[in-house]
Formats: sequence, structure tokens, C-alpha cells
Amino acid sequence: MPNHLSTFGVIHTAISLVGVAVGFIALFQDGKIAPKTKNGTLYGIFTALACLTSFLVMKTGHLSSAHNLSFLILILLPIVYYAPSLRVFGGKADYVQTIGMTATLFFSLVPAVVETLTRLPVEQPLADGPDSPIVKTGLMILLVLFIIIMIFQAIKLKSQRKGLTPAL
Repeated sequence: MPNHLSTFGVIHTAISLVGVAVGFIALFQDGKIAPKTKNGTLYGIFTALACLTSFLVMKTGHLSSAHNLSFLILILLPIVYYAPSLRVFGGKADYVQTIGMTATLFFSLVPAVVETLTRLPVEQPLADGPDSPIVKTGLMILLVLFIIIMIFQAIKLKSQRKGLTPAL
């Protein structure tokens, strides 16, 4: 199986990297990815574009589990963006929005970890496939980090509601 990126693959990767970078900038600056901020808006746009361009990139010739994550992100983004105006979430809309946006970043990073470990270094990639032990370890580390971030965000939101700390 060739290890190079197609033209669409390069475009998709560039778009994805911008989205992920902006998402991390928002997380580090604000403690969350707030959709109505400049970073939040850019994150949403680049993440949606990354998901849409992913359908033009099919390493195996058909849709994969990474594409399923793209579908999930494309469903989640408008829900979490508009969570404050959706009555169904009631008083928990800020939790849904904050943790939901962070979840979309996590879902974006899953295929990034797999692709990076199965493609780099170019001459001899670290992993031979998504079931490789190093990939599984990388994904487990990613999951633990994002669970910690989401717990931190939930605690910050709860204390913010009690008026103990300023907004995230």
C-alpha cells in the first residue's frame, strides 16, 4: 500500500491541521472552544471543511471508521454551536456546548494519530496499521488527556455557576 498523500490528501491534511491548531489555541487561551469567539468560529469552519474533504480521501478505496468520525463531528458541530438556544438542554446548555466542542477536537485527533503513526517516518512508519500497539497506546493517551480536559471544563463550569471563578 503506497504511503504517500494524494493531492486531496495534502489539502485535507492542511485544512485539518489549521482546525486542530486553532482548537488548541482556543483551549489554551480560553479553557474551551467557544463557538462565538474568533477562534471558535475558525475552528468550526476548518473542522467542518476537514470533515467534508475527508470524504475525498479514501486510503482503502471506501469509507472507513475515520469517515464515521467525520459524520459524527458534522452532526455534533451544529448541535453544540446552537446548544444555548435549544430548549432541550435547559440549564445544561453551557456544559453541552463546552464539552461537545472539546469532543469534536478529540474525534478529529483520532484519525490524526492513526495516520501520523502509520505514515511517519516515511521510510519506516512507527506502526503498520490501526491495530498496532503503538497506535492503541497513542489513542489511549489521547483519550485520557481529553477526559481530564473535559472533567476540568465541567468543574470550571460548575464553579463558575456558583460564582466562585470568572468565566472560562
